[in-house]
Amino acid sequence: MRDQLQDFINQYEEIQARLNAPETYADPGLTAELNRRERELAPVAETCLAIRKCEENIAEAEQLLGDPELGQMAREELDRDRKETDRLEEQLKILLLPKDPDDGKSAILEIRAGVGGEEAALFAHSLYRMYCMYADIRGWRCEVISSNETELGGLKELVMTIEGPDVYSRLKFESGVHRVQRVPETESGGRIHTSTVTVAVLPEVEEVDFELNPADIEMQVYRASGAGGQHVNKTSSAVRLIHRPTGTVVECQQERSQFQNRDKAMKLLRSRLYEEQQRALEESVSSQRRSQVGSGMRNERIRTYNFPQSRVTDHRIGLTLHKLDETMDGDLDEIIDGLTAADQAERLKGAET
Repeated sequence: MRDQLQDFINQYEEIQARLNAPETYADPGLTAELNRRERELAPVAETCLAIRKCEENIAEAEQLLGDPELGQMAREELDRDRKETDRLEEQLKILLLPKDPDDGKSAILEIRAGVGGEEAALFAHSLYRMYCMYADIRGWRCEVISSNETELGGLKELVMTIEGPDVYSRLKFESGVHRVQRVPETESGGRIHTSTVTVAVLPEVEEVDFELNPADIEMQVYRASGAGGQHVNKTSSAVRLIHRPTGTVVECQQERSQFQNRDKAMKLLRSRLYEEQQRALEESVSSQRRSQVGSGMRNERIRTYNFPQSRVTDHRIGLTLHKLDETMDGDLDEIIDGLTAADQAERLKGAET
């Protein structure tokens, strides 16, 4: 264990030395790679350094235990540093768990109205707003790929990219059925309705991660519908891509340029096919997309948003917060941190058995 600690510290210090070397400045690619490795290794190396410091303090305190004047203080410091060492070693175990290779990537977020008609579509729009506000808090950038709006301003479905560091690691547990309980604006009797929205989060995949054969892809162009002005409606700028081997279909009509729409559609197609491939490799998941988002039925929910009680509950970890307004305004960190901690604890338990 001690040799392993020193090895991590040595790797971290070597990367820092290389980043400060003059020859590194002349190679932007190398600089980017070293910065990426430094970010990945920093939490591990810093924890190792903290453990080593605690061990040094423990050794010093043990030497003072017999001192009549400093013995009591040494015992208190010894107890404190031993507890801190135990805490840091547990933290290190979590940091050394195998990481999801997709965690550092941007993500593609898909939101679809489920059970509940117009009320479900209106809540889908509320979730879209919530994720956009969370992205803004974390400094990420959102861009809509495709959307299908209702006359009352709801969303039948929406697909967007969220770009930034570690987006997928923060949002991947959002996949599933989100249930809302509230009185719809269109309800004159004041009755509480229950509706659902499905959310799917896919890692954004680059060409180097997943190669597509152009011969397998059929591209169709058509005139975009909905808002956008005369240019959009009179020009065949919207793009539909069909992956023949799997039958997967994606569309994009948000941009005025056919080329831009094709580029976004390719990004979405690549991510969907990559996700399906990964799920096929994982025997723990029996189906591909349906295992992630379910069918939208009320009993498949992962989270409930109860407006009359201003309560949000994540059913997977039994977490209930009475701050629904803040949650809908993008304050998701407490929920996401809880889900991440539960996942780490489960994987740590599996690694120890």
